[in-house]
This record gives sequence, C-alpha cells and structure tokens, in this order.
Amino acid sequence: MLAESSQLQILRSALKPEIKPEDIPPLPEIQAEAIKVQVFTHRSYYARPNHVFEDHPNDPSPDNEKFEHLGDTVLGLVVTTLLLELYPNLRVGPSTKIRALIVGNATLADVSRRYRLPERLRLHPAQAITLRASTNVQADVFESYVGGLYLDQGLETVRGWLRRLFGPYTTEAYQRIRKQHGLPLAPTPPLTPPIQTPPPSYSPQPPWSTSHISSTPTTIGHLALFNQHLQKENKGVEWVYGIGEGEAAKTTPIWMVRVLVDGELYGRGQGNTKKAARNEAAKEGLEKMGINVW
Repeated sequence: MLAESSQLQILRSALKPEIKPEDIPPLPEIQAEAIKVQVFTHRSYYARPNHVFEDHPNDPSPDNEKFEHLGDTVLGLVVTTLLLELYPNLRVGPSTKIRALIVGNATLADVSRRYRLPERLRLHPAQAITLRASTNVQADVFESYVGGLYLDQGLETVRGWLRRLFGPYTTEAYQRIRKQHGLPLAPTPPLTPPIQTPPPSYSPQPPWSTSHISSTPTTIGHLALFNQHLQKENKGVEWVYGIGEGEAAKTTPIWMVRVLVDGELYGRGQGNTKKAARNEAAKEGLEKMGINVW
C-alpha cells in the first residue's frame, strides 16, 4: 500500500525543472481574434448548462472546453513523439508513466503560470478567485491554448513550440521514473563523440540511394551529442522517416530519415534500423552546426 501511495505521489506531483525565464520559448500568438477570445473563456463565464449532448448549429458553445479537449490530444501526440525520439529504447510501460508526468495537471498548471495564462481567463465574477487558483483550471487553459493555436496555425507551429518547451520537463520525468524503477540516474551524454572510423560519405546521387546504408552501432555518439546541443540551445527537432526502395530493400527494410531543426533541414541518414539512420542524420547535423565529429 505504501509503495502504491508513493507511486501515485510521484505521478501527481509537478515537474519543476530549473529553467531560466529567458530560456522559456516565447508563447506563439494566436492570430484569429475569435479563437483567442474563446481560448480564454471558461464555461463559468456564460453559465451555460453542462449536460447537453450537442449544441444547436446556430448557438455553439462559446467556452474553451472543445479547445481544451483538442489541445489535450495534440499535446499527447507531441510528447509521445518526443519520447520516441529522445529515448527510442524505452518500453511502453515506463514511457506511459513519463508522459503522464509531463502532461499531468500539476505540471501543466506550472507551465500555464509561467506564461501567465490563468490571468487572462474570463470567469464568472462570483467564482473568479477560486477558479483562477485551481490547478485543474490552470492546466485546462494551457491545453485550450494548445488547441486554439493548432486550429489557428497548424501542427508544425505547435510542435516546434512544445518540443522546445517540454525538453527539460521530459528529461526530469525520465530521471524520476528511472528512480521509481530502482535504476540509477542516466549518465550525462558525452561532450565529445567516441573515437571511431569515419563512415562512408554521401553519394551525390539521389539522396535516398542505398549504396551506403549504415547499421553499425559505433555512431551512437553522434545522436547523443546532437540531441545534447539541441536541448542546450532550446531548438526543436523533427525526424521524418521513409522506407527505401530497390533490390536491397526487398529483403531488408531500409530506413531513411531527414532531421529538421526549427523547420530547417540539417541532415539525412539511412540504415537497417531507425536508430542507425538517425545516427547518420545526426552526424550531418553536427557538421552543419560546425561541430567536428571525426
């Protein structure tokens, strides 16, 4: 019973990584005024009935609950993808716990307060003080903002912002769940990659040529170093995958990946596994960043 209580306490407590105010990515501004107003309109403001199956077409609900519901889904997608990229060997059980910590109300309320979103809420005057101080309401307005931004500017804008924002939260959650599983804290990625034989250079032929597929694990240092530099600079990274074609791909899947940093192409990679492909792309990314990887 005590062990279960301790686990629940871990999952319900807020993540509070040490982040300097200047390192928090700026809040993307929602351009559509109607969306912005609705994002900050709590259901108490109009005191409409809750137990209604469907709004009338000429009288849709003006509060932010639908945006909150959408934002919760978008946030879950971005965080799950981020976990897959940062910790590709993580099993589903621990990954679910880590995600629950990151998107839990306690953590989202803390993030919401950092952006001072609760201060912008439109609330019923008689309930304003109580509701504005509620952890659930503070978390809900953050999810509402994510949903509104998604509708206003699309997934790429939301993903770029959230990936930069939740990088430190993801690291802290990962370490916390490792500790819960009786594991030591994960080692800090090396400042320099391990000494290794340089992999073959890219062919100037089509970018997804299968002539230099890598499945060698000696390039793992490239990926760790690449992720470390991106987290340090608070930059968003996206891995875009594809499957190769040709004779080799008929018997063994060939993974191809492009790595985008804040929307800009930084490198390409190929391999018999996703990790090997990411390592190759990370090597190109490091070279583009001016970091010697030989």
